[in-house]
Amino acid sequence: MKKEKKEVKATTVVDKNKAYPIEEAVKLTKELSKTKFDSSIEIHLRLGIDVKKGDQQVRGTVVLPHTVSKPKKIIAFVDASKEKEAKDAGADIVGTEEEIQKIKQTKKINFDIAIATPDMMKKLAPIAKVLGPKGIMPSPKNETITTDLKKTIGELKKGKVAFKNDDTANIHQIVGKISLDDKNILENYQVFLTAINKAKPSGAKGIYIKNISMCSTMGPGIKIEL
Repeated sequence: MKKEKKEVKATTVVDKNKAYPIEEAVKLTKELSKTKFDSSIEIHLRLGIDVKKGDQQVRGTVVLPHTVSKPKKIIAFVDASKEKEAKDAGADIVGTEEEIQKIKQTKKINFDIAIATPDMMKKLAPIAKVLGPKGIMPSPKNETITTDLKKTIGELKKGKVAFKNDDTANIHQIVGKISLDDKNILENYQVFLTAINKAKPSGAKGIYIKNISMCSTMGPGIKIEL
């Protein structure tokens, strides 16, 4: 019965035809969260790009000022001379050649993010089919091939996220948790929106950001003023 009442409230409080100021959207999203767990707060952007054109793809990375996900285990594939540097930078695992052979043989991984120095990329070829399908093969596109281990690992530990449009010209991104202060959610939102604007393709014409909405996990979508 309580769940039914909350669902009724969601449909009566949120005007689907109205665009809300971001501050009000955050408050409504929190109020109308339906889950008992600490659900995520997501934003969904509809972009005015032609996804069929390679020069109109939107992708990038951004470090949100307030972490929105659990700490992720990072492996740094480096040669022996950089093992200490990788450990000091905060790598949870140092990916030595021995570790590469272990992954090749077992096809198993025990980390969430993989980074590598440029000289190690050839050595990762034998496990590309293991890392690639999981989306964690080091790549220039997601800035996980690096010569600055301290900077790269530091940003990833702080919650650096990668974004890209899907094949329907939409981008989806978590910018907070229900438990996070409104101010922190707003800061994450503004930083992410700035990154989206900076990533605007030069070939995109007309209105770039057509629509933005916010919702919690299983919560109603709330349109945000542009």
